[in-house]
Amino acid sequence: MNAKRTDLIATIVIDLIVASVVGILFFLLAYILTAGLPHVSWSFLTGATDAFSGAGGIGVQLFNSFYLLVLTMLISVPISLGAGIYLAEYAKDNWRTSLIRSAIEVLSSLPSVVVGLFGFLLFVVKFKIGFSVISGAIALTFFNLPLLTRNIEESLSAVSRSQREAGLSLGLSKWKTELGIILPVALPGIVTGIVLSAGRVFGEAAALIYTAGQSAPVTNFADWNPMDPASPLNPFRPAETLAVHIWKVNTEGLASNAAALSAAASAVLIIAVLLFNLGARLLGTYLYRRVTASK
Repeated sequence: MNAKRTDLIATIVIDLIVASVVGILFFLLAYILTAGLPHVSWSFLTGATDAFSGAGGIGVQLFNSFYLLVLTMLISVPISLGAGIYLAEYAKDNWRTSLIRSAIEVLSSLPSVVVGLFGFLLFVVKFKIGFSVISGAIALTFFNLPLLTRNIEESLSAVSRSQREAGLSLGLSKWKTELGIILPVALPGIVTGIVLSAGRVFGEAAALIYTAGQSAPVTNFADWNPMDPASPLNPFRPAETLAVHIWKVNTEGLASNAAALSAAASAVLIIAVLLFNLGARLLGTYLYRRVTASK
């Protein structure tokens, strides 16, 4: 068999593999959306859920998901940014740095249910915080830190060495070169990684079952005092998220239309995650064009 025919066969095989993967993805998306979208309405998106049967809307769960996401990113992004800058710019190439990178790899490979059980034992039981938004946010921070740190480190390492040398040759300190030159150039990749990780956090369920809880207490959306138990901004209240709600309706829902409710909530979750991914791509492209002055 000559090289040209071998190359043709290999190309066809690879194309078939890619086509099958894309086909499975589109089939799953089409199945979930066609099953769920007919049951989605404004009242479903804003209504409250019946605590016993699981019937009703997903308004509180949607708010809980976004609120938990915001708290998680507020905690994890600064830590990941500092860790990424240290590993990319300041850490020496020795066994300590290798150990840190290995620990990050191990942490990123942990199943989310293990992270949830760790958060349950530490924050819910040991620290007696209970099932709460803050317990879920801290657990998701452990879940999110390795991926964000690695993304930021790789984005900074991708910046050419000549950029650093140019800043230093102008008399700038290493820290000012990092803030004024390196970070703006790496910003598109960093922002893309942050938005993608936000989509991953938004769809997480296993870790939150054991930390944020499986209930959505009645909240007063007219009360924005974070210290009030009925306030939606209270970080110490239990908070069932959308992904946990889907799991709960499927396993424990007593409503006659539990399958339709689960399908509708799944469609909303899929659309939200798709928007996160699309937003990451568009925002990354926009920032890249702004930073590089390209069209």
